[in-house]
Amino acid sequence: MTIIKGASVSAMVDINQEETAPNTVNNMSSKKELLSSALKRTSEWIFSQEIPSDVTIHVGGASFSLHKFPLVSKCGYIRKLVSESSDSDLSVIELPEVPGGAEAFELAAKFCYGINFEIGTENIATLRCVAEYLEMSEDYAVGNLVGRTDAYLNEVALHSLAGAVSVLHMSEKLIPIAERVKLVSRCIDAIAYMACKENQFSMSSRAESVNEGSISSSVSQSKTIVDWWAEDLTVLRIDIFQRVLIAMMARGFRQYALGPILMLYAQKSLRGLEIFGKGRKKIEPEQEHEKRVILETIVSLLPREMNAMSVSFLSMLLRSAIYLETTVACRLDLEKRMGMQLGQAVLDDLLIPSYSFTGDTLFDVDTVQRILMNFLDFEMDGNRLGCNADDEYVSPPPSDMERVGKLMENYLAEIATDRNVSVTRFINLAELIPEQSRVTEDGIYRAIDIYLKAHPALSDMERKKVCSLMDCQKLSREACAHAAQNERLPVQTVVQVLYYEQQRLRNVMSGNLMGGDSPALTSKVNLYSTDIHPVSDELSSLRRENEDLKIELVKMKMKLKEIEISALKSSVSSPIQNTLPSADKPPLPRKSFINSMSRKLGRLYPFVRADGTPGNTKGQTKSSRNRRHSIS
Repeated sequence: MTIIKGASVSAMVDINQEETAPNTVNNMSSKKELLSSALKRTSEWIFSQEIPSDVTIHVGGASFSLHKFPLVSKCGYIRKLVSESSDSDLSVIELPEVPGGAEAFELAAKFCYGINFEIGTENIATLRCVAEYLEMSEDYAVGNLVGRTDAYLNEVALHSLAGAVSVLHMSEKLIPIAERVKLVSRCIDAIAYMACKENQFSMSSRAESVNEGSISSSVSQSKTIVDWWAEDLTVLRIDIFQRVLIAMMARGFRQYALGPILMLYAQKSLRGLEIFGKGRKKIEPEQEHEKRVILETIVSLLPREMNAMSVSFLSMLLRSAIYLETTVACRLDLEKRMGMQLGQAVLDDLLIPSYSFTGDTLFDVDTVQRILMNFLDFEMDGNRLGCNADDEYVSPPPSDMERVGKLMENYLAEIATDRNVSVTRFINLAELIPEQSRVTEDGIYRAIDIYLKAHPALSDMERKKVCSLMDCQKLSREACAHAAQNERLPVQTVVQVLYYEQQRLRNVMSGNLMGGDSPALTSKVNLYSTDIHPVSDELSSLRRENEDLKIELVKMKMKLKEIEISALKSSVSSPIQNTLPSADKPPLPRKSFINSMSRKLGRLYPFVRADGTPGNTKGQTKSSRNRRHSIS
């Protein structure tokens, strides 16, 4: 075997010397082919005669008993180890860093012995890298493993998207040698080229139906692309996936079409996170770090176009970002994107759990508040830019603003049941809701009522602050009727509701639909009256409601009177009663307030009695002191 080894080495040296002569290229090629044929026959003879092995190779915990001749004839790396060894009869070789481990070396050894095996997209990356490691190039044998694998890559594997993605996925485990042989870059370029080709085809097919070229059609077309090849990209590692998308955009791939691809990748890679409930994290630190890197990379790749991603998907990413404690920049970016599309959101998109464990609120109210502020900033910028060609201001459509107003009212009602939501936090969020977005105040009244019910320990001052968020003039008749009997509301708020409802009824009955005292009257009439013309058709129902409201007003007067009496008694029993000039002075402000209210409401009585309808008997039996300002 030693003689054979020496002959093979001297033969290769002769070949190398002949390669330096430019006039003998043809002779070199023919000699290499003859030598390769001779080596192949020798290897087959050794294998067929079952000659005892003369070298043991250790690879990744496995041992291979082989023959030196077939290995040194095609593996330049093993040839160097044998020739440079001080031991003339080297019998053991250690190869600790073979790409692909023992399985890859076994395939390379089979190739050296001439044993047939199948090459496919599953093992081509491993074969290419182990061939590079063992230096199985054309310099040592014609048709060596490097040339065979390159030919398969160029002619078969990289000619389809599925094949290129499969090879790239297998190459992830073979870095850095896969990078050195440019296997990764070749796969990425092939994927980017074929993806852009498919993208151009979809754009040309969509151009044929240009009349339907809307955002919805773009989204459906993107879904068509995703259905058949983009799911293959989800198997890639996040850094390789990012390089693929960057290469696709560099070749002209539409950034808008990246949205569905990113959605598929995020749904698969972030699966298993407990982002829809409040509880302790059930994730290992190493896995948490891996998913955090994935999420931050996905957010950095999101398209900048409006409506490229759904609000529900952005909400899912934001929940994950809060759960995984990503960078502040990542979370703020998602909050800004959600704010720009808040008009498309539903209540579930805003119910983001609070993942802190310090007894804080059930939902993350601060995050939603920042999202709403981003929406308002975006609307303000849009209003400043809302000009036509003649530099005339064009008001934006109010649909988004109204939807956001209704959404935030529902959100307030949802968080109002949380006892940890403070008055300040509730008021700050409610004050951000634009006035023009609220056609009526029924939604904000509902949220206030729920909040007062869930927080019975609020002081009178705090209840007044909460109720000041509501414009009583814009309540519907149903809401007014409920508020008039609501014991949780402050007395002043109930009286105010009754007063404005009486004023509204007076304006309707007098036919003055554009009354100056009620600027929102026209819209309220249109909302809650199906047929307001003629007014006489509703006079009977309005009279009944007027009577009911006056009864409620009398009840409120009696309640205030009881409060005055109790306050008078307490002032009499107080130690400082001698310092007061008179026992009647403390309740004077409330008495003057009732007198002024009675003076104003008394003017409504003629409208009720104009047709001869008898007045309220209960009101008539009141003492003269309570009705001395009435003109009836």
